[in-house]
Amino acid sequence: MIFWEKRWFQFAILMLLAFIWGSSFILMKIGLKSFSSDQAAAIRILLASLVLLPISLKQLKMLRRKDMPSLLIAGFIGSLFPAFLFMKAETRIDSSLAGMLNSLTPVFTLIVGMLFHKTAFRWMQVAGLSLGLVGATGLILAGEGFHLGTFNSYALYIVLATCFYAISINQIKSHLPHLTGIQVTSLSFLFIGPVAGIYLLTTNFAPVVAQPGWPIHLLALATLGILGTALAMLLMNSLIRYSSAVTASSVTYVIPIFAIMWGLLDHETISLLHLVCMAFILAGVYLINRKSGKRSGLEVNLNPDIVSD
Repeated sequence: MIFWEKRWFQFAILMLLAFIWGSSFILMKIGLKSFSSDQAAAIRILLASLVLLPISLKQLKMLRRKDMPSLLIAGFIGSLFPAFLFMKAETRIDSSLAGMLNSLTPVFTLIVGMLFHKTAFRWMQVAGLSLGLVGATGLILAGEGFHLGTFNSYALYIVLATCFYAISINQIKSHLPHLTGIQVTSLSFLFIGPVAGIYLLTTNFAPVVAQPGWPIHLLALATLGILGTALAMLLMNSLIRYSSAVTASSVTYVIPIFAIMWGLLDHETISLLHLVCMAFILAGVYLINRKSGKRSGLEVNLNPDIVSD
């Protein structure tokens, strides 16, 4: 545990988390080569819940009836539904674009907090919201040819997913402050894991096994669920405990970089317009985080499965 107190070790964990989450979008793309979007999403949630099961059972003693509605929101709105939305989006958009749009989560977190949870804000944050929304609009208007004037409707699935993340984060911050991030995540996955498993059994696997590379594609989804959700959750919460939520939330700025790198390696086209729009979003996130952690008490984590203590 002594290493967690070292700044160099915290930085290394931060980069590892950014790499894991930045790689999640290309892993989705690989998994979709054999599996349908619904199957891929269900597999991700099911495997993550199975890995978290020992922790979930250990935390059952912390489960209270009054916490059930918020835990269900955290599970279904914060993890299950976004998993399906992201998979559906990546059937028609590049993984790099998905990684860029995912950075909208802190923007919508503040919007939901202001509208429904009386989150305090400053005009600097309003400027950040404006920048983030301008950048997102530019990415959505960039169609398959990456020229303004077209409209990529599948990008809206990711926008909706980031809205769901925001609802979940605000709900947890407002109603579950007595639970740690590990407890919230493990208990919420205890509810959505069986749902994902039951749904998976109703799907048709005949087209999947007909694909020659399906075991490799399944491995990509397993990596996504086990490393991208379960392991990353443990690392993130440890990082928050030994450093600060502000330090941990800086992963927001690094994730799109890895997503873009993977996209380039996969021969995806990334234009100057994409980079400019992403810069607008990240600049907006910076302005939001600059004050929100101190004034509103609202943490705007990027990953849906992570909640600070």
